[in-house]
Amino acid sequence: MIDDQVVLEDWLVACRSEDVKESPIQVILMGERLAIFRNSKGIHAFKDLCIHRGAALSLGEVKNDCLVCPYHAWEYDDEGACVHIPQLPEGRAIPKKAKAISYPCIEKYGLIWVNLAGNNPDLFDYRPMKDESYHHVIWGPQEVAAKPPRIIENFLDVGHLAVVHVGALGTDSHREVHDYKVNKEQDRIYSDEIAIFQPDPDGSGIPKYVYYTYEIHRPFTVSFTKRDKENNTLMTILLTVRPIDKDRSMAYGILSFNYDTGLTDEALIQFQDEIFAQDKPVVENQKPEELPLDLQVELSLVCDRMSIAYRQYLKELGVKMGTA
Repeated sequence: MIDDQVVLEDWLVACRSEDVKESPIQVILMGERLAIFRNSKGIHAFKDLCIHRGAALSLGEVKNDCLVCPYHAWEYDDEGACVHIPQLPEGRAIPKKAKAISYPCIEKYGLIWVNLAGNNPDLFDYRPMKDESYHHVIWGPQEVAAKPPRIIENFLDVGHLAVVHVGALGTDSHREVHDYKVNKEQDRIYSDEIAIFQPDPDGSGIPKYVYYTYEIHRPFTVSFTKRDKENNTLMTILLTVRPIDKDRSMAYGILSFNYDTGLTDEALIQFQDEIFAQDKPVVENQKPEELPLDLQVELSLVCDRMSIAYRQYLKELGVKMGTA
């Protein structure tokens, strides 16, 4: 397991809710192989290892609310205790050491979250999910050969929209970024609204300014909200990143709209895939691979205030994973 106590004590995305059906699945998180499964009591996460002979529990099945090892059919309840060993003669006690390692696991916002330190802190508050006027679409997963902080900072970077995503999220005639401030209120870190000129932000074919507000929720979870003042509409995209190992990450998103986009969920996902595909080669080739927390290492501009705030936030928390 990757050693970063700050990250290990946080809730980290493991997969989409829809990924876990009748059978257990394997997920690699912070270099740790997990078996994630459902039973009548909900969602559960174990270290993907049977203590008997090291088999992957994720290759087994869920039976009688227990996770059954595929090798010798040992049965583990949802707390990790082995409750049945078929090889034992009747009446023989199950060894006390016969346990699977379990981790706190919750299902919320259409995603599965795991805490590898065994803690159970409050999950961040994603406000659009509390508003019934919103429609939500789960996006991802998308694997990236990069460390989470680089992926997150790219998402917070307003200056690249009219360059990397020219024609979709910006135009080459409007690349300037007006000054804005970053606000800190208790646990919230968010930007002022930033005016961004886009070629077709509402599907009308008419270019105009829309207004982005970026927010940092957790070390590997951020969002932005796009407001169209003329139509009085809001779109929020939340990005959360799973560290697979030291060099690979998996990105997930929640797309939330308080208006009818006129598009199917599949079309919305396809568009987001196309945008992410433009970012991916840039992020995968950035040097250094670790995000520098020393603000003197890379040259920053006033328009980089959000990414500066993110680096300061990681430094204050003491995040080591993917930072330098």
